[in-house]
Amino acid sequence: MDRLIGRQRGFLGLIVILVALLIVAWLSMDALKAYGVMSGVGPSPKPAPAAEPARGPGIAGTDSREITPATPAPMNALDKARGLESAVREQAADQSRRIDEATK
Repeated sequence: MDRLIGRQRGFLGLIVILVALLIVAWLSMDALKAYGVMSGVGPSPKPAPAAEPARGPGIAGTDSREITPATPAPMNALDKARGLESAVREQAADQSRRIDEATK
């Protein structure tokens, strides 16, 4: 009997790893949708009921129901990252040149 359980440990471990992978995939899917990276629709804010007045600081008479969530475009973020990468590379090259000039 003990031999049969010993043979099944690998199979049970595989099942546990698959379940953990499914949980991580589900959680990351929700996070990616919240950040607007996935093609699915992100969480939408609940609209205020028509009878409820707008709350919080601000100018009186503004309609808070017209607020739309700002989701960052992934391409804009990639362009910013590429620009930052090129700036860091230029700074590293400048620093390398200054070090080379100082050591001569």
